[in-house]
Amino acid sequence: MSEAILKNQVIQKAWEDPGFKQKLLVNPKEAIREALGIDLPDHITLKTVEEGSNEFYLVIPPSPSSGVMKTDVTLLGSW
Repeated sequence: MSEAILKNQVIQKAWEDPGFKQKLLVNPKEAIREALGIDLPDHITLKTVEEGSNEFYLVIPPSPSSGVMKTDVTLLGSW
């Protein structure tokens, strides 16, 4: 499963299931593990925030020159 597919599944479930959404905001790794059966590695930090209608969050990834790339991370062969 690609990162984009996983992200879309998590967002869709949060829209449809208020209990999952609340757990996702408090403990995202546990919420994803319980709902989707996906264990994120301990070295991955996951932060979940909810955008308001007048907010936009811009996430700046690591610079390619830093040597840290998301493609270096493997999660059960799919993350």
